[in-house]
Amino acid sequence: MSKEQPNFNADELEKDFSDIDLALDVDVELFGESVTKTPLDRKPTAEERVDRQPETDAQDKEEFQKEFKAIFEDEPKEESPQKKQPFLVAGEDSFIAGFYDWIRCVLLAVSVVVFCLTFVFRLVEVDGKSMMDTLENADKVVVTDMFYKPHNNDIIVIAHATNYSHPIIKRVIAIGGQTVKLDYEKDKIFVDGAELTEDYIKGTTFSNNGNKDSKYLEPDESGNFVIPEGKLFVLGDNRAVSLDSRSPEIGLIDVKDVIGKAQFVVFPFNRFGNVYDK
Repeated sequence: MSKEQPNFNADELEKDFSDIDLALDVDVELFGESVTKTPLDRKPTAEERVDRQPETDAQDKEEFQKEFKAIFEDEPKEESPQKKQPFLVAGEDSFIAGFYDWIRCVLLAVSVVVFCLTFVFRLVEVDGKSMMDTLENADKVVVTDMFYKPHNNDIIVIAHATNYSHPIIKRVIAIGGQTVKLDYEKDKIFVDGAELTEDYIKGTTFSNNGNKDSKYLEPDESGNFVIPEGKLFVLGDNRAVSLDSRSPEIGLIDVKDVIGKAQFVVFPFNRFGNVYDK
């Protein structure tokens, strides 16, 4: 005997389930409180899916940004061109910064000294006794040479003489264009006809040292000779021992061979001072 198969109507079943879902979406009283009961297995309608889509996308985007920052937040940011430094800059209080400052100060000091010694002044040591008592042997003398032009009575340092290869230090007696007369009989010197007052010499003007070879200068009948332009006639203050322009070995000095003008004695300290005050 065959069993009769139940006859299911699909439309009626769908309507029945819809009625059940609607029945579950009502407010019920639970322990005195109103609760909206919604079936967990019900699929969202098309309208609910459309309403939830933007919210879901925003949440996904926010989660993605958080993960991206967590991965790359430790990477260094590229500095703007204005803030980029071409060299390594150490902190102000670091050892490297202090070391760099020290090196910079030393280099600056050395540069200043080199510049001064090259273009402003030089330190020269006196060799010999030809300038006593104004300058003594081994005196350390500051010599200036920037824009220097020799004048009468200047004490100058000369790179070399006519037949003398070593530097010498002498006093300028006459410059180019002036006339000089050496009067050995009267023990006097005349420049442009005027007698020189030489309080700085040791002994007498010539001290009878026999150095009378100045005839190489070709004086005229009155004993005067003219110093050519660009030349200097120099003598040592210690005339008895000085080898100077009276001798052809030294001769007239070319202005281009003048190193500079002596200014101060700086050593030994007991002789410190201006050379023209001695």
